[in-house]
Amino acid sequence: MKRVGLTTTVPVEILLAAGVRPVDLNNIFVTSGKALDLIEAAEIDGFPRNICAWIKGLYATAIAEEIDTIIGVTEGDCSNTKSLIEVWQSKGIDVISFGFPQKRQYEEMLQAVDGLMRHFQVNIEAVEEIKRKLYPIRQRVKYLDELTWKYNKATGFENHLWQVSCSDFNGDPQQFLVDLEKVIGSIEKRTPFEDKEVRLGYIGVPPIVEDLYTLIENNQGRVVYNEVQKAFTMAENNVDVDIHQMYLNFTYPYDLQTRLRDIKTAIIERKLDGMIHYTQSFCHRGIEDIVIKKELDLPILTIEGDLPGKADARTKLRIESFLDMLKDLKE
Repeated sequence: MKRVGLTTTVPVEILLAAGVRPVDLNNIFVTSGKALDLIEAAEIDGFPRNICAWIKGLYATAIAEEIDTIIGVTEGDCSNTKSLIEVWQSKGIDVISFGFPQKRQYEEMLQAVDGLMRHFQVNIEAVEEIKRKLYPIRQRVKYLDELTWKYNKATGFENHLWQVSCSDFNGDPQQFLVDLEKVIGSIEKRTPFEDKEVRLGYIGVPPIVEDLYTLIENNQGRVVYNEVQKAFTMAENNVDVDIHQMYLNFTYPYDLQTRLRDIKTAIIERKLDGMIHYTQSFCHRGIEDIVIKKELDLPILTIEGDLPGKADARTKLRIESFLDMLKDLKE
């Protein structure tokens, strides 16, 4: 089966309707066990040090995995993707550009989605059928989210992992569901976590720091809300919402104020004690921290990640101190 690389979440239903295997390059990069080697390979090929590690990782992963077709999201994600696309094309890789409309209007989303359908030669009926088949899978991921914040049984990392994997369903939605049901069955049997633990939200792009959730849990905290990862699931949409509206409802690619409305709702619903705002070094989204700290009325710790791997000593100390403060406030 032909594999198509993704730089972030796109209308995956179109790819599945076309009979191709979607591959989220981010997920392969960060779980490869050789992320630093991939970054080094990108720098050997000319990528500067002061470019986001995710961009370098995406580039080198596509080369290493011999991906010959990629959908590059040029609007609504990373501002460096346009240049990354040009480098891939110079390597002979076929890159399809896709942009989330910044005006967030139905007519513009119609054009973007229909353009992708034409490229893969599928019709709206086939795409809507796949959307309906994915609906129960998305709802089971939503249930795992509830096992995290409502029933206090799933960990923050499990919540993160299964939600973020909805970008491509690991290339095989049916096997994804089989694996997910096994995990859910195991989680349901657990004794709930203690109420005294600090309840945190995580906002911002998924972390490149591999032990972030473990560090939080080792200090009596627990992430019960992963903002962007939750958005990837699209699980809040009714089964009858059409494909164009569903991707208009997807908050990640659009303005910060839209995201903040969802975040504020989650703070109340999930009874959050504090928030981790993760930013990536050299990423334009780091500027959003100014507005986030002004808009959200709860303690916020901003963490900046750079290279993949475990957290450095400074980050560990800041997390420990933040959680100590929240524990004192909670008591």
